[in-house]
This record gives sequence, structure tokens and C-alpha cells, in this order.
Amino acid sequence: MHTIARLSPDDFRGSVKSLADLLVDVVTDGASLGFLAPFDQKAAAAWWHARQPAVDDGSLTVWVAHGPGGITGTVSLVLERKPNGRHRAEIVKLMVHRDARGQGLARALLATAEQAAARAGTTLLLLDTVTGTAADHLYRGTGWTRYGIVPGYAADPGGTLEDCSFYYKRLTLSPSQADGAA
Repeated sequence: MHTIARLSPDDFRGSVKSLADLLVDVVTDGASLGFLAPFDQKAAAAWWHARQPAVDDGSLTVWVAHGPGGITGTVSLVLERKPNGRHRAEIVKLMVHRDARGQGLARALLATAEQAAARAGTTLLLLDTVTGTAADHLYRGTGWTRYGIVPGYAADPGGTLEDCSFYYKRLTLSPSQADGAA
């Protein structure tokens, strides 16, 4: 059984070690999340610590899935701060520990971030992922629209360049959100 929770700034600060452990697990398993091997807990913790100001100011929201052994997954939402782009946000760093895969956790984390984005008034979500991966299939299967593939866009942890698929998803405002916007 897993529960998904949004991390407050203080909760985030206290979760960095566990988030770093998760990040090391998925990168070690070959996920292309922006890091190259060798990648260790210290580097992962430093990366998460550098996100603290964005969590503090609300431009980055982080959710975690808690299982019996601690944090087993995470997803983040980055809000656009430019005045002409406040209607959009980006889904980043959707990760599930390899021992917790196949249980619908990635789908649940993604849905959580999408629902929160819609409640915040976001009408356009963006993301990218390595083409042909389980994540690529997840996004296509959950209503995301692929708008392009860029060959050799990012290196996997071993340094091999991988094609990346870029996606968007339009969100609709609920009736109560639409009333508040008028």
C-alpha cells in the first residue's frame, strides 16, 4: 500500500536523503534523468538540496509516494513564472523505485500532479521523456499528445545519446475554476 503526499518546504528538507536514494536507484537502473554514471548519493542529495529555494517559493511542487520502506516514488510540477506563460507548467522527475514498479504508482503520481495543476488554473502541461521507454508508453496511454521526437537529445547514464519525445496535455478548468476566472 502506498500513499501519495505533497511535501511542504519543511517536509521536503527532511526528505532529501530519501529522495536522493530514490534518484540514485533510478539512475543506476538506467533512467535518463539528466545525470551520468557514476552517480552517487552525495551528488543526488546536492541536486535535491539545490531545489529547496524553488520548493520554498512555490515554483516547484514535489509529491512523494510512501510505501512500507519509505519513499518509493516522486513527481514534481514546475510552474512557469513568466507573465505570458502562467497558464502552463512542466511535469518533471517522475520516478518510481525499481522494487515498486508495476503497481500503477507512476500513473497515480502523474494523475496527482495533473489534478493539482488543474486546480491551480494550469491549462497546459509539458514534459519530455526518452522515446520507447515505459514512461513514453505511460504518457501516450494517459492522454498526452506527442508533438515531436528529437534525435539524440539527451544522454543516458552511460553516455549514449537517446531520442526524446516531447509531450503536451491540455487541462480543462472545472466549473468552479471557470466561475472564479470570470
